[in-house]
Amino acid sequence: MKPAPHIAVLDDEVDITLLLANYLQDHGFRVTQVHNGRSLVALMDTDPADLVLLDLGLPGEDGFSIARRIRESWRCGLVIVTGRGDAVDKVVGLEVGADDYVTKPFDLRELVARVKAVLRRLTPETPAATAATAAVHASPDRLRFAGWRLDTAARSLHNPQGDEVPLTTGEFDLLRAFARHPGRVLSRDFLLEETRGREAAPFDRTIDVQVGRLRKKIERDADDPQLIKSVRGAGYILVPPVSHD
Repeated sequence: MKPAPHIAVLDDEVDITLLLANYLQDHGFRVTQVHNGRSLVALMDTDPADLVLLDLGLPGEDGFSIARRIRESWRCGLVIVTGRGDAVDKVVGLEVGADDYVTKPFDLRELVARVKAVLRRLTPETPAATAATAAVHASPDRLRFAGWRLDTAARSLHNPQGDEVPLTTGEFDLLRAFARHPGRVLSRDFLLEETRGREAAPFDRTIDVQVGRLRKKIERDADDPQLIKSVRGAGYILVPPVSHD
């Protein structure tokens, strides 16, 4: 039997972590409550979580710095859950690598749906799912463009030198959408649906932020992109042709 996904809930308010832990456990997750960045690091080094629910408003700590460390040190889902609902905070949260951003107060059912959506995107496809995906998209697991290799089954990206380039869940899903539709202008709405599905929130800047982060990883000059180009008023396009291994 597949083990229950492990969720780490980081919030300085014990009643909040207890509420989330009880609800998530009722929905089949294994949950660990932590209340500061130091405890989270200790947990991730000994019993890594599959996904972290992170509150930004931690006394004496910078929540965005914790988010950056999570992204730099571990491969896991990251959902920011915070009372800071300003659009600027949302943009910064996505820029540091969050897979989703949920503002308080929130509906617990919606939060669980978002957690499940992120975990689905993190989990490699089963053989049956891979076969179904291949039938729909008529493409094998390995896609190549401009010397880059994207493995959709292993959810990995390698540069032309053969080195793996770490991607967040959102960045991977975005690049996969581009690689499956090369030479086609893709609207922001289309990309949002491809990367977040029915759980997508109508936040216009989400795709722009993720495209910017992705460009920094695959373009020689992110300020003068040659692989993923903007089409004013329409969206984005992956310029180079894509081949299949």
